[in-house]
Amino acid sequence: MTSDYSVVAAAIAYVVEHRAEQPTLAAVAAHVHLSPDHLQRVFTRWAGVSPKRLLQFLNAAAARDLLYDACVQVDAVTPGEVRRGGLGLAIRAGWVESPFGDTFVATTARGVCALAFAADGTDPEARLRHDWPLAAVEIAGAAELEAFTARVFGPLDAQPDAPLSVVLKGTNLQVQVWSALLRIPPGTTTTYGAVAASIGAPRAVRAVANAIAANRVGYLVPCHRVLRENGAISGYAWGPDRKRAILARELATTTAG
Repeated sequence: MTSDYSVVAAAIAYVVEHRAEQPTLAAVAAHVHLSPDHLQRVFTRWAGVSPKRLLQFLNAAAARDLLYDACVQVDAVTPGEVRRGGLGLAIRAGWVESPFGDTFVATTARGVCALAFAADGTDPEARLRHDWPLAAVEIAGAAELEAFTARVFGPLDAQPDAPLSVVLKGTNLQVQVWSALLRIPPGTTTTYGAVAASIGAPRAVRAVANAIAANRVGYLVPCHRVLRENGAISGYAWGPDRKRAILARELATTTAG
């Protein structure tokens, strides 16, 4: 799965760089040193759709109205819990393979408290321990992590038995912003200004951008669905190529069929 992501990310970066030329599948395959048939198999295994269908969404300008049932619910920690620094809190954490590369995840009995992708210059485990200095952090077992991966990164149209909970630690404004992100349907995007307006603070665009950057539960709290006013993909903690890959996979799979 991780090797699939590496190939897909490189292919997407090539397509974006050469978008004016509308590169063929053969050209993209040559860039990533695969045959067209092999690239076709990798894409289909990774996204569930063909590379042609996935790549055609990379520069899509219009968002579609999609039926969206919330599958993630918020559990914000209290000021008292913040002051206690996680004392008495048991956290299970570890690295998993996901469609977007190696992924660090941490969960509690109340829900997911951290999700981060591997990236140069970042140490998500150190950040977790900084956020919860007095919590008991234990390494989760392989079966537990595999079950989590299947649930979080499975088909977007799957109907879970119950919503996933995310445990969010932040100011009132941050929690409002993160909750607003959960209302953005998969396969669509919005802007920082629109998020600010949605929480009744249209002039607080910078504060909203800072709150989005401080999101500790990537992907589940979908900061990747927020773009600049001009549609530019930038400022993503785990890199613009990964953000493009996530958005392309979401849009391709939610519009498949």
